Amino acid sequence: MTVDAHHHVWDLTVRDQDWLTGPERAPLRRNFTLADLAPEASAAGVDRTVLVQTVTVPEETPELLALAAAHPLVAGVVGWTDLTRPDITDELARLRDLPGGDLLKGIRHQVQAEADPEWLLRADVRRGLAAVAAAGLVYDLVVLPHQLPACARAAAALPGLTFVLDHAGKPPVASGAVEPWASGARALADLPHTVCKLSGLVTEAAPGSWSHADLRPYADVVLDAFGPGRTMFGSDWPVCTLEAAYGDVLATARALTGHLDDAGRREVFETTAVRVYDL
Repeated sequence: MTVDAHHHVWDLTVRDQDWLTGPERAPLRRNFTLADLAPEASAAGVDRTVLVQTVTVPEETPELLALAAAHPLVAGVVGWTDLTRPDITDELARLRDLPGGDLLKGIRHQVQAEADPEWLLRADVRRGLAAVAAAGLVYDLVVLPHQLPACARAAAALPGLTFVLDHAGKPPVASGAVEPWASGARALADLPHTVCKLSGLVTEAAPGSWSHADLRPYADVVLDAFGPGRTMFGSDWPVCTLEAAYGDVLATARALTGHLDDAGRREVFETTAVRVYDL
């Protein structure tokens, strides 16, 4: 069994995806649905997926839950809600009571867009993160490398909450630089309740000219720091299609983990995601 722990869908007739700006993202300015993904996932041997939010509006998460409930491919949803709202505990309970609410496995906020590099350390945010933990959910981190120190501090302050680092913390693959990203990732990995997604690397690489060798130093840091038992594969479809087809992204991840034994590869491509997201 293979689990894709990170992908998206959107319908531009429902709402705009305001982050799809610039000519380089123009190919993504169309609808991407589960009906589009399902045959590609099936052809690649992917059995279950985790559907992840894209925009910070309260209407999206109920829509994703309803989509997931109606499609056998999706085993979990990482949604969004305002962590700073005073009634965050009640809001999480409301989401769990919606159609498909049993598929809500985690919460994510676009921390990468926050100007404050220590946004995660704000008292109101930490209160919201504690509510996420109390609800039995995990928290996905979508951050940039300079925000990794705050991630480690936030995680250290909340040992009861599992933190999942999306896209390996977006390392600067295109430049070839490894530090200070690697030190930040390792500091986060030192905390046992943190996990990392081996995802998003192809779109951090130089457009149109990347190779497995370009990605390998970053994958090696992730696997060394977190270990296969705290690493999970994610396609980042359809964003990945800017650089590679769905099957090619999975094949790349398999190549980058080819040195692992059978048990290690099974953790990366199945059991880590099943355990962390309770799929």
